Amino acid sequence: APAAVMAEGSGSAGMGRGLPCPGAASAFRRWEQLRRRAATPWARGLLAVAAGVGLLYAVLRVPVRLRDGLAAATVFLSTLTPKFYFALTVTSSFISGLIFVFEWWHFRKYGTSFIEQVSVSHLRPLIGGAENSPPAPAAFSAGENETSRQNMPECKVWRNPLNLFRGAEYSRYMWVTGKEPLTYYDMNLSAQDHQTFFTCDMDALRPSDTVMQKAWRERNPQARIKAAYQALELNNDCATAYVLLAEEEATTIVDAEKYFKQALKAGEMIYRKSQNCHSQSPQHEAQLRRDTNVLVYVKRRLAMCARKLGRIREAVKMMRDLMKEFPLLSMLNIHENLLEALLELQAYADVQAVLAKYDDISLPKSAAICYTAALLKARAVSERFSPETASKRGLSTAEINAVEAIHRAVEFNPHVPKYLLEMKSLVLPPEHILKRGDSEAVAYAFFHLQHWKRIEGALNLLHCTWEGTFRMIPYPLEKGHLFYPYPSCTETADRELLPTFHEVSVYPQKELPFFIHFTAGLCSFSAMLALLTHQFPELMVIFVK
Repeated sequence: APAAVMAEGSGSAGMGRGLPCPGAASAFRRWEQLRRRAATPWARGLLAVAAGVGLLYAVLRVPVRLRDGLAAATVFLSTLTPKFYFALTVTSSFISGLIFVFEWWHFRKYGTSFIEQVSVSHLRPLIGGAENSPPAPAAFSAGENETSRQNMPECKVWRNPLNLFRGAEYSRYMWVTGKEPLTYYDMNLSAQDHQTFFTCDMDALRPSDTVMQKAWRERNPQARIKAAYQALELNNDCATAYVLLAEEEATTIVDAEKYFKQALKAGEMIYRKSQNCHSQSPQHEAQLRRDTNVLVYVKRRLAMCARKLGRIREAVKMMRDLMKEFPLLSMLNIHENLLEALLELQAYADVQAVLAKYDDISLPKSAAICYTAALLKARAVSERFSPETASKRGLSTAEINAVEAIHRAVEFNPHVPKYLLEMKSLVLPPEHILKRGDSEAVAYAFFHLQHWKRIEGALNLLHCTWEGTFRMIPYPLEKGHLFYPYPSCTETADRELLPTFHEVSVYPQKELPFFIHFTAGLCSFSAMLALLTHQFPELMVIFVK
């Protein structure tokens, strides 16, 4: 038999199968014999007896070791001095205080607890607390996603219709304060807008447009300005080059207006040429859309220049003409520029006419629409409104309408009242806003605070009634009253849009995380122990022992 095994092993070695050598074969047979013997009843009984003896030894031995350990710990504690306990409590209080300060800073800056975030994202997967639920079938998940898109509005970032000029306003602010008013995320969105609105596939046919296509992608402002001058050298009628110079090189509104007038002259000429040949090919249609975008942008900025320079009636006329000439471009929200200019003229009947057209249930809302409607209704009653008189006789019909309009506006954007009531400081509005977010509130209050102050009693009525909105909507993230539930993504987007030195308004207010309470309590308790140890060292030593 051994010879047969050896022959079989040597014959199968070349095939990679069988036992490698006779010694391994004999060891394998011995292992099989031991395994069969261990499976017998007497062997199992012997193993059970050995396990019982080991358990009995552990039960009898562990208390002895615990008693010895407690005795050693007692001897060790008896040798410690009060200075040691004082140093221990002070160190513990200092470390827990540092953790508390860091936790508080992290919560104020990012809205989450650092310890909780680390434990959820890193420790839970290691411990095994994360549950991997199986994905839903594709047929149902698609329907659920579609339903969720219909029920919950997306946190979409919009171009600020009243955005300031970079060279004449944002840059001047940075020169005076040394603070950057625009975030990188906001400027990157503007660069994407410029590439979308001011470029097309036909740019390769015109060298000046090719240069401007690269200019809109440049991060350095000086490089963009240099590229604009290069485009003008190639073509003196390059409208987008004048637009870039007006936005970024002009240091005053007057200089910006001059550049925009040159852009208007060049843009109208290019627009007429595109109209004549737009039906020749899809590329020519894309060129017409681009030239239309340039022309509308230039006219709108010219109207804003006139508004800033005090020629308000001229600005109103330009905006009305622009809205009549291009009625399909309502997505640009030119009516919000018109509302602000009409409020400056105190033409409240015209403001009401604009609201009647755009404050419609089928159209997207904005803080400018909702709060301007509330302002007009408050104007009718605010001068004679008194909370004491109203509590005695009740609210009249006009006052109820005004209060309901304020509640509607506050439900849409709850951040605005604190800026209008000057409970929070304003900063320059960003170039993009998030509807219902803090960025939209900053942009609205920056331009409309003066209109609320102009109407006597309007801010007093707002102060007395705006907080009542939150009693109507106790759970704003789960349900709404007149609008969709308040989106939960506004805080993150607003932190990207607003500068770091601005304290972002958060709604609804978040409760302090558990670890902030815990570290604050630990720091206070350790500090109290340190104080007691310093004042009564002997008593504290006796208490510890």
